[in-house]
Amino acid sequence: GAMAPGKKITARIKRTLPVRGPQAPTLSELMRWYCLNTNTHGCRRIVVSRGRLRRFIWILLTLSAVGLILWQCAELLLNYYSASVSVTVQFQKLPFPAVTICNINPYKYSSMKDYLSELDKETKKALETFYGFSEGKSKVRRSVDEWNSTGSEFFKQIPLLKLEDFSRMAIDLHSGQKRKIEGSVFHKDSSIVNSGDSNDIIGFQLCDANNSSECALYTFSSGVNAIQEWYKLHYMNIMAQIPLETKEKSSYSADDLLLTCFFDGLSCDKRHFTRFHHPLHGNCYTFNSGENGTILSTSTGGSEYGLQVVLYIDEADYNPFLVTSTGAKIIVHDQNEYPFIEDIGTEIETAAATSIGMHFTRSRKLSKPYSDCTETGADIPVENLYNKSYSLQICLHSCFQKAMVDSCGCAQYAQPLPAGAEYCNYKKYPNWMYCYYRLHEKFVKEQLGCQQICKDACSFKEWALTTSIAQWPSTVSEDWMLRVLSWDKGQKLNKKLNKTDLANLMVFYKDLNERFISENPANTLVILLSNFGGQLGLWMSCSVVCVIEIVEVFFIDSLSIVMRRQWQKAKKWWNDRKRDRPGKPPQASDLERQGHENPVCIDEDLPTFNTALQLPLPQDSPLPRTPPPNYSTLRLETAFTEQLPDTLEVGQR
Repeated sequence: GAMAPGKKITARIKRTLPVRGPQAPTLSELMRWYCLNTNTHGCRRIVVSRGRLRRFIWILLTLSAVGLILWQCAELLLNYYSASVSVTVQFQKLPFPAVTICNINPYKYSSMKDYLSELDKETKKALETFYGFSEGKSKVRRSVDEWNSTGSEFFKQIPLLKLEDFSRMAIDLHSGQKRKIEGSVFHKDSSIVNSGDSNDIIGFQLCDANNSSECALYTFSSGVNAIQEWYKLHYMNIMAQIPLETKEKSSYSADDLLLTCFFDGLSCDKRHFTRFHHPLHGNCYTFNSGENGTILSTSTGGSEYGLQVVLYIDEADYNPFLVTSTGAKIIVHDQNEYPFIEDIGTEIETAAATSIGMHFTRSRKLSKPYSDCTETGADIPVENLYNKSYSLQICLHSCFQKAMVDSCGCAQYAQPLPAGAEYCNYKKYPNWMYCYYRLHEKFVKEQLGCQQICKDACSFKEWALTTSIAQWPSTVSEDWMLRVLSWDKGQKLNKKLNKTDLANLMVFYKDLNERFISENPANTLVILLSNFGGQLGLWMSCSVVCVIEIVEVFFIDSLSIVMRRQWQKAKKWWNDRKRDRPGKPPQASDLERQGHENPVCIDEDLPTFNTALQLPLPQDSPLPRTPPPNYSTLRLETAFTEQLPDTLEVGQR
């Protein structure tokens, strides 16, 4: 089994002059050349190692190193857009926030009785029917206004119901008759533990005005909650039809609400407060709103240098069915933020001094691609209805209001009006209640898409509040203090104020340390490249040049070899197709020009004279003869008109 001479010469040439780069005929030759010449040691050891076991070990080690590099580099890329949080605390003069104060009772009951008389009568009837509660002879005045006739019809449509033993039978409050309940049942107090007494199940039924068979029954474990929810439903219907000017006059003025005011040790008055009307809380007043371009600040912490006010609550003029607590609601916010009293307001109780200490924190998050927050809200496809700086709360409320207008044709009373819309009321939109409850159910279950569209703001300010309460006024000072406050209020001396009508409020900075929480990129491009280099050097002793080499060999050179082989195959196929075209018989001259397969010839060795003598003659072809010489070609014919001089000399010699 000696190697043929041709193979020996070929092998020797390959060893001494290896084929380089993209000139390699096959991918295996290219990979061998790469392994022998690359800077990564593992690949070279695979080729030069002797023995299958050692080569297998080096293959396993090299592949493991490549896998570790890919894993670590992927982790580096995934963590590239991570952020580190830094907290900075500095002591400085701080701007005082806006403080919005509302009476829990939105409107004076004495001013709104005419509008609410029919509703109050129905509510008292429910209390008497279901609970045996009676005030004696009703003193509610019957108004000849149009509210009553439409209200009476509406109460017939949506009366309070009392369920019997969780069955589908219910007692109608308005008619006193039993009726069968159709449609879905939604229990609004599922989180509250039921007492087990089925007689406590009270609710109301809402039906689609366009399809009376589409109904939903809303039940409550607590009769208090049921009556309040039912009352608020009709209350919003009535309030939506009352002009804004009338409501503002029926609510509390600054003189009504504010008895005394001090800020930073100096006296202040109603001129430092800005009024705005809230649909659910009536007239509210904001201290330090910045409306005139001036924002107050404080240079000293402590309760003596903050805001101190005494509020007149006037409990006797409260609506007994709308609110069940007495006091005020306050919220601390930035001058550019909308005060969401109903969502995050803090309640202040009467006959007490409430101290609210504040810690100020500014926060800033990195926007995309580090986090999914928005800088100004301009990239959120929801119209801001509040004319204040963007916040997540504003976006959610605006999104729901827009869905309300689109689905129900009118706007919910508690939120600002979109352009061209009007508030819902049962006169023009008899179906709005059923529509609103169904829509709100979708909103809570995140089926409206508002929670997916709205994003957190990247920058925001926060005042962390610490509340403490003390009895006020004290027993020994109660008498003279109430008399002085009555005098300040303009009352007669013989009629002093009741302490349950008053609330003392102090809002102040506990310290002047501003905390600034910011996010900074944890990685930069330089750090990322350094980490890449460390991983490549640790596992493969590789550099950037090595990476470029890998790209060149495994992508560019390999692709060129594959493309070249495909081109050669296509070219051969095309030539074979042209030669084998039908309709053209092979000529004898073609046959003579074609080569013949001879088993004597060896591909790897060049033909020699001896092998040529051993070639068998082709069958079915004339015997090749050597043509006789053409002697006329032996005559020399000069190609020149004159004989050259040097040839003459040669001829003479």
